[in-house]
Amino acid sequence: MKIILTIAGSDTSAGAGIQQDLKTITALGQYALTVTTALTAQNTMGVTKVMDVPDDMLIAQLDAVFSDFNIDAVKIGMLPSLSASRIVTERLADRKIPIVCDPVMISTSGTRLMSEECTEYVKNSLFPLCTLVTPNIPEARSLAGTGNDIDNETVGRMLSQRHNTSVLLKGGHGEGNIMCDTLFTTDGEEFSFCSPKVVTRNLHGTGCTMSSGVAAYLALGLPLPEAVRRAKEVIDNGIANAKDLTIGHGNGPLWISMK
Repeated sequence: MKIILTIAGSDTSAGAGIQQDLKTITALGQYALTVTTALTAQNTMGVTKVMDVPDDMLIAQLDAVFSDFNIDAVKIGMLPSLSASRIVTERLADRKIPIVCDPVMISTSGTRLMSEECTEYVKNSLFPLCTLVTPNIPEARSLAGTGNDIDNETVGRMLSQRHNTSVLLKGGHGEGNIMCDTLFTTDGEEFSFCSPKVVTRNLHGTGCTMSSGVAAYLALGLPLPEAVRRAKEVIDNGIANAKDLTIGHGNGPLWISMK
């Protein structure tokens, strides 16, 4: 059994954040550790309040897990402040393990979850430490500082080359009936993972599921393209399983089951 650490915000609806990471990693048969960066008050309708975890408590959590466990991979989600980003980056700087970062910038309901100064620091200091960064299309364009005149493939390739990390550009916001996620690796290779779009409101937590799933598969020693392919299957199954569920009154969660 491998040990995967998720560093992320907490979601009271349990559809995203550390709760969804915990469910995904457990469903894949691995052991999840959690370090909380922020507390959120949210449900399927949206985020109503966010409280950052104090810096000294964030440091204490990180020191606690790294002093006791042999961690095989790390997933990073919500980093709400510049100081939190610096703390996490410093604690990971010398670790020779897979690191997957899901740059949680804006919630599904539209709430901004990462400040601009934090975004700049994460791009320039944390991304180069990562094995993989997993932005969706709006996040990728914001990170790259590009307009709509540049195609998605160019944006993904630009981010990978600029920050010396592999990038998985998630295509859920794309047009058409087929959703493709495209992996841009640091050695210049590209891989596409496509599946039919499913019409459903239950898509809360897809990014968390993908990033924590990739981290879990990387911990098992799988090559990055294969880890992404398998995590994509988990996402597709989770969307199909949740398609007709009614959990809450808004954007419902996936249902992860590996049975």
